[in-house]
Amino acid sequence: MKRFALSLLLLVSLALPAAAQTYYDVGVDLPEYPEMQPIPESPVYYAPGVDSNYFFYDGAYWDYYNDGWYSSPWYNGPWEYVDPVYVPTYILWVPIVYYHHPHSHWHGWDAHRPPHWSQHWGRDWQTRHNAVYAGRSVGNVQRAPLPQYQQRFNRQNYPRGIQQSQLHGQFYNYQPREMVTRQAYQNRGIGMAQNLQHSQPQAQGQGHHGENRNPAAR
Repeated sequence: MKRFALSLLLLVSLALPAAAQTYYDVGVDLPEYPEMQPIPESPVYYAPGVDSNYFFYDGAYWDYYNDGWYSSPWYNGPWEYVDPVYVPTYILWVPIVYYHHPHSHWHGWDAHRPPHWSQHWGRDWQTRHNAVYAGRSVGNVQRAPLPQYQQRFNRQNYPRGIQQSQLHGQFYNYQPREMVTRQAYQNRGIGMAQNLQHSQPQAQGQGHHGENRNPAAR
């Protein structure tokens, strides 16, 4: 039944226009769904076989490319830029050892600790990020389930535009905890169980609530 619904969605979505978005090339071009492994004591996954700084957290893939963070609900993009101020804290806590291409500025830092983001991005970033990530306690956060339905799609049949949004909403029921991910879902037309309030900040250039600690405070 799911296979039939999947085919039907693909046929219907071909007739619908794609939403206008700004996407970026992060140098990721995967032939198929990658193997993802959990990072110990973290809600983040990494991809051992992907030649990129490639992670999965809170219902989205994250890639650190050219000193910028990008996210996508689909494993091969398209990718949207996320201002460093609003990158989730758990992503920033990933130790350097899990980056395939560490920034040259990180040379000499402990590979088993997170990057020193405050040294890298400066005090202004630190202050703004700390102001955004306040108001919630830091507890043990469970890993979001991987969207393994995407294993059905490779380079030859990879969906685009509205197809991605419909398929993701149909076959992935996880509701993101981070406002930045929730906003990204909304931007792409992925159905959410809870409406975002207009007063809440947005993913690109506006804030959201999160953890009250920061790995950059070092």
